[in-house]
Amino acid sequence: MHFRVRTIALAAFFSSSVVASAFAEESVEVLHWWTSGGEAAAVGVLKDDLQKQGVTWKDMPVAGGGGEAAATALKARVTSGNPPTAAQLLGMAVNEWSEEGLLGDLSDVAAKEGWDKVVPDAIKAFAVHDGKWEAVPVNIHRPNWLWINAKVFADNGLTPPKTWDEFNAVADKLKAKGIIPLAHGGQPWQDTTIFDDVVLGIGGPDFYKKAILQLDEKALTSETMLKVFDQMRKIRGYVDPNFSGRDWNLATAMVLKGEAGMQLMGDWAKGEIVKANLKPGVDILCVTAPGTDGSFLFNTDFFAMFPVGEGKVAAQRKLASSVMSPSFQEAFNKVKGSIPARTDVSVASFDACAQKSMADLKTAEASGTMMGSLAHGHAEPAAIQRAIFDVVTQHFNSDMSSADAVAALVKAIDAAR
Repeated sequence: MHFRVRTIALAAFFSSSVVASAFAEESVEVLHWWTSGGEAAAVGVLKDDLQKQGVTWKDMPVAGGGGEAAATALKARVTSGNPPTAAQLLGMAVNEWSEEGLLGDLSDVAAKEGWDKVVPDAIKAFAVHDGKWEAVPVNIHRPNWLWINAKVFADNGLTPPKTWDEFNAVADKLKAKGIIPLAHGGQPWQDTTIFDDVVLGIGGPDFYKKAILQLDEKALTSETMLKVFDQMRKIRGYVDPNFSGRDWNLATAMVLKGEAGMQLMGDWAKGEIVKANLKPGVDILCVTAPGTDGSFLFNTDFFAMFPVGEGKVAAQRKLASSVMSPSFQEAFNKVKGSIPARTDVSVASFDACAQKSMADLKTAEASGTMMGSLAHGHAEPAAIQRAIFDVVTQHFNSDMSSADAVAALVKAIDAAR
């Protein structure tokens, strides 16, 4: 983490901890960026669960689907010595806060409840540092989904594409009929969500590992990466002219209303589908992004716990325990659109899309194709992620050639290392 908050934050924290203990209350303040309709409904599940235990939820929502505004707000709170009880973080951000020594230890709760036995190793790699549980995984999201309006496809005699060539053919047919092929919001994290899908779909899992997880220069400068940017240029031609700055849930709404045929977006889109009283897998089809079947890109929302003073530790522990309980994991993830972060939750009550995701996760774990998403904070540190964001978005919004994009990508990554 490229800012020094530790000394200031800890000094301010310890000076206030006695006061905090004296005025302790059963409450938790949680900083998060779940502000869309479906996300807010999911947060309500956790609020209700804690209230039943006598713990008051103090909400600190910070709008912005990618979480950048929330990250800025969190830094300000910690630097001032007034951290929230917990904050929503993505995987690499958990790592960075841990390296600063600013996260609390939940190992006692984890040991008592057996978290080690039920959380996938790829998720534990972000939650556990030096043998200590410092964050609680709330869910497992899969970003490499393609959402399809079933009626639009049926009315136009189309079938879900399995390859990028098929995607292009379908998109051309939709465009010819005056239907927006792809709903998209022009924000860097959304552009890079598509980039993730194209890298994996064209190059395959081994290429994704080399290019994105290992930043191998041969992979980054390869003919395959040129083809990735060629496909990104074609996709740019399938979005409507008003895409710039659009929030992801508004793009999802375009698919739900039949204004657009498809959206490349993570399964948090399913929360919007459910909220609109539509049925995932029936009204809105869910298929893996073209060429990515057999692989599982993931991102997980964690609640990282901060030192809050002895008087509030009990409530913090209740929050952690509640988040990891099988009943909460089931109820929350059914509303959020994700799947549980624990592997022992029954699939029976989940919709068809979630059941496919849960089955695909097990397959990917076994085959070594469960991989962290670059766009969603589980592949590279923030500096490198942002550098790639910049190149992907610049290319998507200009006439930059694929060759120039590849050269810019390598230069940006080298500068950010």
